[in-house]
Amino acid sequence: MIRNDAPYYNYEWGNLEPGLTDIGSDDAVLLYTQYSTQWDSLAHRGSLFDVSGTGKPEPVYYNGYRAGGDVTMDAEQRVGAKALGIEHMAVHGVQGRGVLVDLFSRFGEFPRKLVGYDDLMRVMEEDNVQVESGDILCLWTGLDQMIMHMQGRPDASIREACAVLDGSDQRLLQWITDSGVAAIAADNLAVEALGQPQSGGHTGTTLPLHELCLFRLGVHLGELWSLWELAAWLRQHHRCRFLLTAPPLRLTGAVGSPLTPIATV
Repeated sequence: MIRNDAPYYNYEWGNLEPGLTDIGSDDAVLLYTQYSTQWDSLAHRGSLFDVSGTGKPEPVYYNGYRAGGDVTMDAEQRVGAKALGIEHMAVHGVQGRGVLVDLFSRFGEFPRKLVGYDDLMRVMEEDNVQVESGDILCLWTGLDQMIMHMQGRPDASIREACAVLDGSDQRLLQWITDSGVAAIAADNLAVEALGQPQSGGHTGTTLPLHELCLFRLGVHLGELWSLWELAAWLRQHHRCRFLLTAPPLRLTGAVGSPLTPIATV
């Protein structure tokens, strides 16, 4: 929501104060930090973990920061990250080698494809994509194009479209750990599948890739990135690597931030 809020200027052209030439405008923005192209901070997802070694799991975030102390939420669900806020990512900056994996060209829009370890390795081998320690892994699934074609009115079909990583695949999670990637970004809603049916008596996380990356590894996740133009250029030039510059906004205590990532090719 944008609101004009500039009391210092008279906008009625016929009523300008004599002798003054200033005309200007200001606005304010009410922003949901994780609505569109965004980074998750490490305060976005935690887990129950026996951080004290007492045999009793406690609600904590990355590196043992405490829910309710270091990361708080009030009765109106307003969150404040005294630790692990997105501002730390902004202070250090985000710039490095991006590596793009084109999943859309293999799996299309429908039906939604759960991409496990074997699928990802096959696509990377066929496209000669190599991921090394410190790389920022970008996954193009085509959901960005689908959302843009809906012209500001996305419908529920986007939840069942395009490729998503299968967070339940333990070999995929182990590969992410072993790869040493610095961050993972995708053009879909959550990098991994949302709303997966759980078996009766299921315990543990419903978003295992989020738990692995944000809670265990300290690897930031980016979601809803617009990658289709970059993917087309890289495919045309038989490349998969580029310089990625993607700092978040310096929003103190926030658990996520919008951004405008730039690929230099």
